[in-house]
Amino acid sequence: MPAFEYIALDADGKQKKGILEADTARQLRQLLRDSGMMLLEVNEVVANSNKGKNGNTKLTGRLKAAELSLVTRQLATLVQSGSPLEEALGTTAKQTDRKNIKRVMSAVRSKVMEGHSLANGLALFPKVFPDIYRATVAAGEQSGHLDKVLERLADYTENRQIMQQKVTNAMMYPLILTVLSIAILAGLLGYVVPKVVTVFDNMDQELPLLTRVLIDSSDFIRANGLFLLLGLFVIIFFTKKLLAIPEWRYRYHQILLKTPLIGKLNQGFNTARFARTLSILSNSGVSILEAMSISAQVIENRPMRKAVKDAVVKVREGSSIHKSLEQSGYFPPMTVYLIASGEGSGKLDEMLERAAIQQERETDSMLSTVLGLFEPLLILFMGGMVLIIVLAILLPILEMNQLVK
Repeated sequence: MPAFEYIALDADGKQKKGILEADTARQLRQLLRDSGMMLLEVNEVVANSNKGKNGNTKLTGRLKAAELSLVTRQLATLVQSGSPLEEALGTTAKQTDRKNIKRVMSAVRSKVMEGHSLANGLALFPKVFPDIYRATVAAGEQSGHLDKVLERLADYTENRQIMQQKVTNAMMYPLILTVLSIAILAGLLGYVVPKVVTVFDNMDQELPLLTRVLIDSSDFIRANGLFLLLGLFVIIFFTKKLLAIPEWRYRYHQILLKTPLIGKLNQGFNTARFARTLSILSNSGVSILEAMSISAQVIENRPMRKAVKDAVVKVREGSSIHKSLEQSGYFPPMTVYLIASGEGSGKLDEMLERAAIQQERETDSMLSTVLGLFEPLLILFMGGMVLIIVLAILLPILEMNQLVK
């Protein structure tokens, strides 16, 4: 049964928007009329973007990580309780008051009602449901264990959302502190210092070097502050454009991997995502070559992604997974060791899960240590800069007092 997005007037003349399922637009009109509403506009929900020539609403669909996690958990719970798939999809759409979720789930349900598989329905929204999600669902449908697969997917999406939120929260405070520090220094040099140093204009003696440097810095910021700010935006803009080019993005990611500490964090974060994704796919019945190819897509670092794609070729030629990954030098020895242990014992998915957990813990611990050191260092830097400004102002006053004596 297709879903329709409508705009109607209620009995009080207020405009209402919503999504309802009906066989035809005429039936929807009748349903609204029976509810005391007058239909103004109706469009069938289909999957694409913008408005089509026939007036249908075409959707790309966008769900946040938390929304995708919630939808997956609801769907897994309903399917495990024995609800038919189309009924579970319909209930998931009805239980939410968020329009974007309702649109996506209604469109997927319409596709399933037409006789297509759930994986095909999810393929209508590739930006909402990534390759790993669709491949896992397809494997679950083929094996007849969709309920268990959805449960694993729910755990996966929740863990990924928690990890993203943890990183975001961890970076938020240092970022705010850095921006405030720069703003305070700019304010001191641009507005406070010029008013204080006017006292020294009528002095015949030569000012100390530190004071002269401070005055020159203040004059430079006042004269060129807007140009510096504009230049910063231009640099950011062109850097984004440059990183959009695959070759330059690859080189940038190579530099990140070689950068002390940052490279270690980048390597650990991407390794954890790869191991967990590969574990989910292999445990769901997806072939190991296909699972590795899909898992490569969740790796943000381009050299590491290329290393996995090269490893797929080597595994296809008969090489083991751990040796193929080890040759690149991008993956931590512990992860490679656990994969080798999984291949030898026949418990690859279990060892991959352990590798993901171990790498996530190590990365989380390292990130906490780095941020724990960064905050006091930034405070010390700010204190040092304020001390320099105070000294630059006090030195001429102290010298003037000595001359008076």
